[in-house]
Amino acid sequence: MLPRRILTVLLAALPLAACNARGPVKVAAMDEDAAWYIGTMPDQPYDVPLVDRSRIDPKYRRQVVAYNGPEKPGTIVVDIDERLLYLVQDNGEAIRYGVGVGKQGFSWKGVATVGRKGVWPDWGPTATMVSLNPDLPRLRKGGLDNPLGARALYLYQGGRDILFRIHGTSEPWSIGEQLSSGCVRMLNEDIVDLYSRVPVGTTVLVKRHGKFRV
Repeated sequence: MLPRRILTVLLAALPLAACNARGPVKVAAMDEDAAWYIGTMPDQPYDVPLVDRSRIDPKYRRQVVAYNGPEKPGTIVVDIDERLLYLVQDNGEAIRYGVGVGKQGFSWKGVATVGRKGVWPDWGPTATMVSLNPDLPRLRKGGLDNPLGARALYLYQGGRDILFRIHGTSEPWSIGEQLSSGCVRMLNEDIVDLYSRVPVGTTVLVKRHGKFRV
């Protein structure tokens, strides 16, 4: 069971769903939320809360799968319809992660690169998010109550931050859902794993199902 102090901080973050602009957020009772967590993984400056993966649809659990797409090894491919992220490997395989994506009309599609990376990053709303929800705080420092979670990959085009991220979340029930303002969210333990595998400059392709050219 996750320590109550950590759980309380996570629950306090729920109204600030990462990259969420008044989208539907599944808020459960404390006992239900506690059931999602089974412990922590050592990290700095905070330990990463670990999710009970038996509560995650098997499709969205991290796994190595066969991959026959045309992308080069090291490429990140996000299928926003399937709610799946692939890190292409050698030998026709990929590491596949379940993700949450933007609600209808908010998902960004295209080709970008990882322009920078953040560990327990600070979070601030975009202008669009503020226009939809003026009460959003303008800055939330990195930590267990931060909407970006334990890690973030910042997407760039032409050297410019396009304000879309691949990041962690304290809302594990949102994996496989379509509710954010466009960012791609992962379990914190999964974004830590992905973060460790990809350098700045990694190509990121975000596409609709079956459409590799966007």
